[in-house]
Order: sequence, then structure tokens, then C-alpha cells
Amino acid sequence: METETTDTYQDKAVLIGLITPLQNEERSNEYLDELAFLADTSYIAPEKMFLQRLEFPNSNTYVGQGKLEEIKEYIDNHDDINIAIFDDELSPRQLKNIEKFLNVRVLDRTILILDIFVQRAQTSYAKTQVEVAQLQYMLPRLSRLWTHLDRQRGGGSTSRGMGETQIETDRRIIQSRISFLKDELKVIDKQMATQRKNRGKLVRVALVGYTNVGKSTLMNLLSKSEVFAENKLFATLDTTVRKVTINNLPFLLCDTVGFIRKLPHHLVESFKSTLDEVREADLLVHVVDISHTNFEEQIEVVSKTLAELNKTEKPLIMVFNKIDAFTYTPKEEDDLTPRTKENTSLDEFKASWMNKMHENCIFISAKGKENIEELKSLIYSKVKEIHVQRFPYNDFLYPEINSEEDNID
Repeated sequence: METETTDTYQDKAVLIGLITPLQNEERSNEYLDELAFLADTSYIAPEKMFLQRLEFPNSNTYVGQGKLEEIKEYIDNHDDINIAIFDDELSPRQLKNIEKFLNVRVLDRTILILDIFVQRAQTSYAKTQVEVAQLQYMLPRLSRLWTHLDRQRGGGSTSRGMGETQIETDRRIIQSRISFLKDELKVIDKQMATQRKNRGKLVRVALVGYTNVGKSTLMNLLSKSEVFAENKLFATLDTTVRKVTINNLPFLLCDTVGFIRKLPHHLVESFKSTLDEVREADLLVHVVDISHTNFEEQIEVVSKTLAELNKTEKPLIMVFNKIDAFTYTPKEEDDLTPRTKENTSLDEFKASWMNKMHENCIFISAKGKENIEELKSLIYSKVKEIHVQRFPYNDFLYPEINSEEDNID
């Protein structure tokens, strides 16, 4: 994938991944492309990718010794490379061994995502969640930070080194800090639950989807507000709620944090409460980037997460976004090459399994404002159904609900 590699990026990195029986070469390359996007989002310029085929990761060095030597040779020959990023979470032992051998800063997918979350967190709630995730990640890796003190130990073989003592002290401090922050989160959770109750009985609509599919852009379009949106992963961390009115029918629209493959366990736990808006939503709008080469897997990632969050099935609208970025190369009539996404037209996609995934599918461009009126009409009809069920005798509040023509403002 293409990433920005401007001179403003002070760090340059190599990216390392594996091809395993559970992850073929095509998928591994896609994961590395996403890792490159994560690096770019964190203002690290990805310079080269390395892949190795292994049955399972090496317990000491993640990749094999020969591949590690190849990576080191490349780094040694390029003085501006100062980071090595691995596509999976590394164990403390792997981190220590790799860093010692490569002699550069070593990051894994988890710490890279954590770093982005640190940059993106705006509210005290998001900042607290990120700090908890950071500390939980750091806790089992304290030994790497204090090994230099062990060399200074004196006395007999049974004496405890300064590094060991410091590790125990730091572990107690970190555990105490985690406990304190979790108590803080419980207090904020109660405050947010109260805020949700105070919103009354308005229908709630939640925008969900993979990261960087255009949810925030769509939020701005529908709510006529200015929610931060850019072509970076995790541009939105905090849940944003706006009151939206279509044809004098008001409802609440919320933008949520985007999902991603291999989302670190620490972040899943820390950000569960952020997704309360999804749990309590009456209608879900699942936004999909149809221009992405592997949007089917992104749909699967989001669908699995939603299934875990929602024990009962909710009404859902499937929105295929970015049709303006969709690429199509038509096949020749006598072309025998197999059909791929590149030679499948948008009209063919509309007539395919995608349009049959849900009874409510629509193809739009939030950026180009294509088919937005149709989307508004669809959202309005679904919100109206829920509203009428909730308030069967309150039609006098919104007389246009039962009107024959549903004009969208």
C-alpha cells in the first residue's frame, strides 16, 4: 500500500510478519499493508517488509535465525532504519532477544496501536482507558527495563539483585495504579450511564464498522456537525453523540471507535465500555469501505464483534461506502482470467451476495455525497418503525410520521 513517507517522519522502520498454516501469504501481505498504515498513522515511515513461512512463531525470536540475520543485514546497510515492527504481539523474551540482536527499537502490533491510541485520546475517559491498557501491557515486560541493574549485584549467589528488587517495586506501583484507574473508570461509567438515561426515549442509531471506512465523514454529513475525520486509522476514539432530525423526526446518532483485525486484548478489555452505545442502540448502521481489497474480512471482523456485544439481534442497515474510490477494470469478452474484485463492476456487486446480506443495503459515497438522500430515507423509515412501536399513541407529536410522503430535509 502507499503511505506517506515525508521528511517530517523522523523514524523509519522495517515490518516483519509470518505466513502460517492459519494465515496464507495473501492474508499475511494484507496484514502487513495494514501494519504499514498503522505505522504511517503513528508517523513512522515503513521502508521494507519481510515475510517468513513458519509452522508457528519462534518462541525466542518470532522469526527464524536466518531471517533475523537477513533483517539485521538490511538494517545495518540502511543507517536511517531505527525501528523494527512485528505484526503480532511479542512475548517479553522475544522482545528482549530481538532488540539485543537487531540493536534497534522493537515494536509489536499491540504497542503500535497503543501508541496511536495515546495520540488520539482526547477526553479524560479515553486517556484513562489507554493508560490502563498501556500498564497492563507493560506489567509482564518489566524485566527488560531493569536488566542493566542485575549486572551490578554484589554478594553471594543467593543475594537479590537491584534489578529484581526494582522490578518488584515497579510491579506493585503499576498494579496499584491500574486498580486506581479502574475505579476511576467505574465512576465515569456511572456518569455516562446517567447521561444516556437523561437523553429520554429518543431512538438511538449507532454507526459501526472497521476503522477508516468513513464513519466520521458520514456522521458529519448526517448531523451537519464537525466530528474529526481524516484518512488515518482510529481517527475517532471517543464516542460522539449528536441529535439528528430527518423530516421533523429526531433521533440520536453516535459515532464509535473503529474495529480492527488482531485488536490487542488489553484494548478490547479497556474499551468495552466505549461500546455501550452500540449495545444500547436501537438501530445499527454498518459502514463498509467497498474500495478496500479485503472488505469481506472487515465485514466478518465487525460482525463477530457485534455478535459478542449484542446478545439479541438488532435492526441493521449495511452501507457500502466509498463507491467513488471503487476501481473497475472490465474484462475482455474472450478473457478467460478468473473474475476478481478488480474486474467486477459496481452494478454487478449490487446484484451479488452483498445486496442480499441484509434486506437493507445501500451503496453511497459520503465524501462525494452520492446517494445520501436515499440513505437518509432508509434511516428515516427504520427509525420511524421503531418510534411508532415505542410510542403507539403519541403520533400527535410527529404527525408527519404517518404521512403518505416522507420528504427528507
